[in-house]
This record gives sequence, structure tokens and C-alpha cells, in this order.
Amino acid sequence: MSKFKRIHLVVLDSVGIGAAPDANNFVNAGVPDGASDTLGHISKSVGLNVPNMAKIGLGNIERETALKTVPAEANPSGYYTKLEEVSLGKDTMTGHWEIMGLNITEPFDTFWNGFPEEILTKIEEFSGRKVIREANKPYSGTAVIDDFGPRQMETGELIIYTSADPVLQIAAHEDIIPLDELYRICEYARSITLERPALLGRIIARPYVGEPGNFTRTANRRDLAVSPFAPTVLDKLNEAGIDTYAVGKINDIFNGAGINHDMGHNKSNSHGMDTLIKTMGLAEFEKGFSFTNLVDFDALYGHRRNAHGYRDCLHEFDERLPEIIAAMREDDLLMITADHGNDPTYAGTDHTREYIPLLAYSPSLKGNGHLPIGHFADISATIADNFGVDKAMIGESFLDKLV
Repeated sequence: MSKFKRIHLVVLDSVGIGAAPDANNFVNAGVPDGASDTLGHISKSVGLNVPNMAKIGLGNIERETALKTVPAEANPSGYYTKLEEVSLGKDTMTGHWEIMGLNITEPFDTFWNGFPEEILTKIEEFSGRKVIREANKPYSGTAVIDDFGPRQMETGELIIYTSADPVLQIAAHEDIIPLDELYRICEYARSITLERPALLGRIIARPYVGEPGNFTRTANRRDLAVSPFAPTVLDKLNEAGIDTYAVGKINDIFNGAGINHDMGHNKSNSHGMDTLIKTMGLAEFEKGFSFTNLVDFDALYGHRRNAHGYRDCLHEFDERLPEIIAAMREDDLLMITADHGNDPTYAGTDHTREYIPLLAYSPSLKGNGHLPIGHFADISATIADNFGVDKAMIGESFLDKLV
């Protein structure tokens, strides 16, 4: 019998809590990640007030530095810790796949100097459109459309760019390149980047609208991922006939593997929270697992190095956290975590190699306290333990510590 009938996992995309032990092995615009601290630096630079996460124990999480996120609670309502990444990467897919129990020992390919001519030529031949070569490098997603959007509106060329992540992104004005055409081009790009030396985690369609000087990316983004290379705990749950609900880009990240209920993309964090609350209220969702990604922290504020916006985004989530808790049933478990860092006060515009926080709360819990400092995959091992399925490649359950 399951200890918790339903488990809800919410990933606050990029909300790291201090440099990981191996952070100096990862660089950001030439600067090692060893001094990164997403939550700590936001708190220090612009202030942070997240009383609802603090009540569960966010401020009680052990930290190596003097930086504090929020004040510690004398008697928190839940359990808390931080988790370290084992896999070789600091990108979205690596983080989420490890959370679900995989160990990525060979990182995906990245293209710091842009994509090779062979890939660009193949896309041109398939699409019948030229590729703007000057955009072919790691680029901010908003800056690249500001710089090349006017040219695309005149010529109909493709804006293809990358980041420090293993992704190929194609930005297109919806009035110039219709969504169906953009998606078709991205699907072709996916088909030619499935093997080394160009094994990419995701192909991302990045549609936008507006006029020069006032371009806006739309919610019609589409991510085309590769399937996980081994079964995750999502697969184990699905094979056991247990409901798995995906909210936001989770379905894209896992290429649908192990997910039997896709609740759709989020238009914003707020919309994602609305969808999660709606999912939690479904009468047919009696037992199982919901998995939510809230991406605005990362996409709108981390990569744009906007500490004020990042803080406000955290405030918005915290203000709505009581609604999520109110939607819980007595035998539900809520876990709040992240997938990597993206310190908005740091060098460059890339993710940062950090610990991730973990908060665990259930109305049925009688105790509270610090869980062992473990690894990302401990989350999925705990979920597997709860539902009586095998864990994936790695991870140690902390289910018996939730009392």
C-alpha cells in the first residue's frame, strides 16, 4: 500500500541554491561556476520574501556560504534538503532525466562556435530558405530576434542559433514563416541531430510576433527532444498502470516516454500553476504522480540576467503556493525542487552548476527536519519506493524519513 496516494513534483526551473562541489569544472562565459548561487545572490542583491516556502523549510537548508536565502523557521512544516547532480551537464534535459533516475555520463553535444556548415546547408535545402550565418552562435533568445528579426521580415531567412545548452533553436516571425512551416523545419532538424557529432538534446521552435524594436516571443514554442536512453521512473509507473500527469514542457523533455496524461504547455508560470491545481482536482486522478515544470524563472529572467524579475517571479510562485497546498488531499505529497541553477547576477547568460533545493510537504506529515544531502535521482527513487515500482539507474529513497 502506498504511503502517499498521489505525489506532485514541481520543478522551479533553474532555482539553484549554491555552487555544487564540482562547479569549477563548468564555465559560464569563461568564468568557472564555483561562486554561483541563484537564490543566495538574488536574496543578497535585490531581497527575497518567500514566506510560504520558508514555512516548509527553505531557509533551513544547509549552506556552505554565508549567503542566506530566507530566515530559518524554528518549526518548519515539512522536510528539506539540497541535492547534488551526478550527471555531466547543467542543462534542462540532463537535470530532469537525472531527477527521474538516469545518470548521463556522456553529455550531449554543444556548439560554442555555432553549428557546422553541413547542418545549416541541409536545413536550407529542406526548407528552401537561407539561414542567417551571423546568428549561428550562442545567443540570447531575445537579443537574436532584436538583432536579426528585421532582416528576417525582409528576406524570410531562418534565424538559427544555440546556447551553452545542447540545443538548436529556430526563431521565426509568425507572419513571415507560419507555425506549421516552422514546426516542419524543426522536425527535419531533429531528424539530422540524433547522432554524434551532433547529438542534441532538443530542437526548439521559437516563434515571435511584433515589429522591429518591439518583438515578443509567443507561447507557441515547441520542443522536440530525444527519448531517454533508458527507462526512467516515469516508464516504471506507466508500465505499472499508475497515472502520470505532465504539466508544462515535461512531456517535451521526456519525448512523451512514460507519460499517460499530457496536460499541455504553459503560457506562463501562473498558467502552469492553474493547470496543476486543475489536475490535482480531477476526480479521476485518484492515485499517481504529477510532474510540473515552471520555466519562467529560467527563460524570462535567468538567461536575461534580470535579478529583479527573477525575484518577482519567485514571489509570484510563493504567493500562489497556498492554493496548491489547499488543492492537496490528506494523503498527497508535494515536492518542490529545481533542475539546475541560473544565477542572474553571474557572468554570461548560461545555466550554473548548483545544488537544487528540495522541499517536501504533506498534510499527513507529523514530523519535519533535514533530509540527507543526496542526489537529484533520490527524488525518483522515493517516488518509485512509494508506488512499489523499481527505481531507475540511480537514486536512494528517503521515503522512510517522511514521517
